Order: sequence, then structure tokens, then C-alpha cells
Amino acid sequence: MKKILLLFLTTFLLNGCAETLALLGPGTSNGKFVQSSLNSAISYGVKKQTGKTPLEHAIAYAEEKNPERNKETCISSFEITKSEFCTIVKKQIKVKSTAIVKKTKDFVKEFPKNKIEEISKIEKIAKKSIIYNRR
Repeated sequence: MKKILLLFLTTFLLNGCAETLALLGPGTSNGKFVQSSLNSAISYGVKKQTGKTPLEHAIAYAEEKNPERNKETCISSFEITKSEFCTIVKKQIKVKSTAIVKKTKDFVKEFPKNKIEEISKIEKIAKKSIIYNRR
């Protein structure tokens, strides 16, 4: 009776060690124990701070950027596929390129061409020299 009670009590107390042993399994087989440990620690910290796992954050971002769940074609060197990821990437590239064009136009309006073409001090000194005037 004592052995059964001790076995039951040990199983109950060591039940929380199952996660740690699962971490050791993949970590020791391919030599990436530190990476596996850090990944688990960071995932736990993110979950504790935000209430969502990193994967849930990625899914929420995808739903925010592509609420219709459209799928566009991606062309890679091996195959042509359709995915939601390609839709999100293409949309973000379009938004960023539009913003860059707008900022460039604003910059050109702020600094017109005649302001940029002012002669520098070095060029003024060079124009006074004899060698420059020989051209």
C-alpha cells in the first residue's frame, strides 16, 4: 500500500516536469538546446505580457491587413502559388512605395532645382584659378 501511495504521490508531484522533458527531447537530438530554450522563454514572456502567443499575433496581423482573405499569385523560381501571404506583401509594398513617392514629391517642392544648383565655395575658388580658365 505504501508503494502504491508513494508512486501515486510521485506521479502527481512530477506531473509538471513533462514540459521540461519535452523541451529536452528536441534540444538534445539536434544540438539546439539553447535556441529551443530561448524560443520557449520568449513565447512565454510574450504570452504573459500580451495574452496572445506569437502565432496569434501573426494571425491577427494577417487578418488586419487582409480581412477579405484574398489570395494572389506568388512567382518563385520553382512554382507559381496563390497565398494570403503574397496578398499582404504586395499590399504593403504598394503602400510603402506610394508613401515614398509622396515624400519625394514633397522634398522636390521644398527644395526646388535652382536652390540645389548653388555654387560651392570650392568651385568658386577653382573658377578664379588659371588652370580652370584654360578650358
